[in-house]
Amino acid sequence: MNILVLLFWILWEFRERKNRLSLLSKTTLMNFLAHAYLSFGDDEFIVGNLVADMIRGKQMDAFPERIQAGIRLHRQIDAYTDSHPEVKRAKQIFTSSVGRYDNSFLDVSYDHFLALSAELEPQEGWEVYAGKCYQAIERYGETLPPKFCSMFMYMKSEDWLSNYGHLWMIERSFERLARRAKYLPDAANPFNDFQTHYEELEESFSRFFPDLMSFVKGYAPNT
Repeated sequence: MNILVLLFWILWEFRERKNRLSLLSKTTLMNFLAHAYLSFGDDEFIVGNLVADMIRGKQMDAFPERIQAGIRLHRQIDAYTDSHPEVKRAKQIFTSSVGRYDNSFLDVSYDHFLALSAELEPQEGWEVYAGKCYQAIERYGETLPPKFCSMFMYMKSEDWLSNYGHLWMIERSFERLARRAKYLPDAANPFNDFQTHYEELEESFSRFFPDLMSFVKGYAPNT
């Protein structure tokens, strides 16, 4: 009987570990840092801005108004970013390697340079600001989509928001993006593109992000 229980436990652990690894391999480190940063330090805007990609249609109506405003802000940020001439130019760095996924890899690249900017760093520092974001998400965790909550488990445990400045985090993000991308050639190496054009990407971020910040000011919440 004890042997059977042990075998059952081993099989269960193996299955659970496989499921966790499968989820982790599908978990993408997108440009969460910029969205968190452009949320005015407001907890509900932070939650809405970070969860927005997993909210569809009338699902938004279930959230408090300020979280809805954060979701709308996220979509405005994405639309403005996609239409910006600097972004259209810079994403071509990745186009030959990853085709239509070039925007996603550029987004993560921009988060890296945001994390490295002493001028843009929150007064309390990235680590404390990241903790504030995690606490905000946990406060509303019961109302958020299960898929987001599963992803958030890794976001917090790996501390994505305060680690974007590290090259190992960007490489990991690129690897996960590549795994999720359909029809991406096996030989694609966007991280090599990132390293080769590092200074060019940094300069592109410096030209683009002030424009984005100016745009976002019009969506500041009423206190």
